[in-house]
Amino acid sequence: MKIMTFLLLSLTLLACEPDVPVAPGLPSNLNTQLTITNGEVHVLATADSVNFYTITFFDNDDTVTVETQDGEATHIFNTSGTYKIRTRAHSLQTAFIEKTEEVLIEITTGNTGAPTSGFISSLTYPNYTLVWQDEFNGASLSSDWTYDIGTGSWGWGNNELQYYKQENAVVSDGILTITAKNENFNTSNYTSSRIKTQGIKSWKFGRVDVRAALPYGQGIWPAIWMLGDNITSVGWPSCGEIDIMELIGGAGANDRTTHGTVHWSNNGSHAQYGGSKTLPSGKFADSFHVFSITWDANSIHWLLDNVEFHSVDTSPAEMAEFREKFFIIMNVAVGGNWPGSPDATTTFPQKMYVDYVRVFQ
Repeated sequence: MKIMTFLLLSLTLLACEPDVPVAPGLPSNLNTQLTITNGEVHVLATADSVNFYTITFFDNDDTVTVETQDGEATHIFNTSGTYKIRTRAHSLQTAFIEKTEEVLIEITTGNTGAPTSGFISSLTYPNYTLVWQDEFNGASLSSDWTYDIGTGSWGWGNNELQYYKQENAVVSDGILTITAKNENFNTSNYTSSRIKTQGIKSWKFGRVDVRAALPYGQGIWPAIWMLGDNITSVGWPSCGEIDIMELIGGAGANDRTTHGTVHWSNNGSHAQYGGSKTLPSGKFADSFHVFSITWDANSIHWLLDNVEFHSVDTSPAEMAEFREKFFIIMNVAVGGNWPGSPDATTTFPQKMYVDYVRVFQ
């Protein structure tokens, strides 16, 4: 009887003891593969017995940590330098192995005179696929582009002063440079270039990113814009126009202000609606920026360096132009009704540097 009581008491005591947590096994064999494209770093981590990863990018005074199940993370560094990247493979939040690596970021634009710093956009976006791009990595424009040549009717409809030539658009060291010059050619006092994808490439809806550094000065008018494919049959503004970026150079805020606008035909009358974004200091010539639109059947949104600053509702029936295909144009105009003519403060040559054009759908 005493033996039975002792056994029961012992079993009761054992049953009441709390479970002792078992320390989890740590992951092993942590490996990382780093892919560096200009300022964009992509990390691919692998390990055994891992539940998740955290990847930390130390970007000057900023620290960005990405938690990922598949071991992939991407970060964009906007300036050249040496940076640390820490990768951890976790079994639990507090149980992990790690490795820290240094990467050398060299943001280069070749020997074109272009800025060597600025914003870099991503190659991927949720719910979008990259369907076309030009990184200007060759020695000349690709066959996806063609040229407008001459002075156009009534100075391209705006009393512009330049003569557009093919020679003023040059591709070198990964950069397209469009140069406006103060030179006499035919009957014009200025030359420049205007390129377009008309008749070759066009798109209906999606996202367009253009990384560019802009010219400046009174009378200088760079533009990155789109026109409807049907302009040859219905004319302007019935074809619709989407101005991704326009800058009207000059003193004060002009050299640091970008404009985004749409033009259309409202029952036979020209209609337009636009917004603008002004840098707090400096000018758009100082560094690269990414000028973007996102566009669907109901709206268009304008972004500067991936931050939205303007939008328009295009769902009304009279704005049906914006539910058709559009092609891309890039040019640097001189003079015209909006900017006015160059003056004694304007220096030449003026250059627009384009790093890439990307279309996502």
